Amino acid sequence: MAATFHSFLFNVDERGVATVTLNRPEKLNAISMEVRYELPALADELARNETIRAVVITAKGRAFCVGADVEYFERDWRSPTLRAFTRILTRFFDSLEELEKPVLAAINGTCVGGGLELALACDLRLAAEGARFGFPENNIGVIPGVGGCSRLVKMVGMGIAKELLMTGRIFDAAEARQIGLVNHVVPSDQLAAKTNEVLDLLLAKAPIALGLVKRVAWSAGNVDASTARVFETLAQSILVTTRDHKEGLAAFRGKRSPKFSGR
Repeated sequence: MAATFHSFLFNVDERGVATVTLNRPEKLNAISMEVRYELPALADELARNETIRAVVITAKGRAFCVGADVEYFERDWRSPTLRAFTRILTRFFDSLEELEKPVLAAINGTCVGGGLELALACDLRLAAEGARFGFPENNIGVIPGVGGCSRLVKMVGMGIAKELLMTGRIFDAAEARQIGLVNHVVPSDQLAAKTNEVLDLLLAKAPIALGLVKRVAWSAGNVDASTARVFETLAQSILVTTRDHKEGLAAFRGKRSPKFSGR
């Protein structure tokens, strides 16, 4: 039985794909305080539910997510209190990167501010042609504060990242694809089909290998090359002991498709 949340829809299908659907279309799926309060439980469910093999994050309505509710910034914050609430989002976004399961963002519309920070924390991003992107925080005198700056620099490079962060301009899906921010751009009515196409490719792979290559690739971007190669070797030494590795070899020899079990 799938977990129940109030701020978003949550479902796990027969393939083991967990779909998290942001469900505040009337607010352009802005991140409310209620959303924040539910994220730790969502992170736990995604990590602990062994039936989940992949995750898709998408949204209802014409926007993917426009970031925090404006009211969030209108509070009379004390700095330590703001940092405490920021850590909730930071930990959730970090948990998506650390999750040893593929996480896809199916971006159906406007994806700005905290919404773009959410998308950047996912492994792959698929966008509808009409989607729009940007970090407009400068317009209210703040900056992306939940991993947006750090993740954007790594993904698109310092020069492009500085321009986007400093100007706050909004750009389209075609440009997002050009600079490497999204992996695929398709017509809106084909977004679900393209997402399932990518999922089919991922679900055909050995789950443990998928999880470890995700962690190794992430780690390689945060350490020196020599340390990264150590991580690769350690991961490989684990994978060669798995049943899935033996099944992959047998399938290769038998000229058949492998049947991986995640063991």
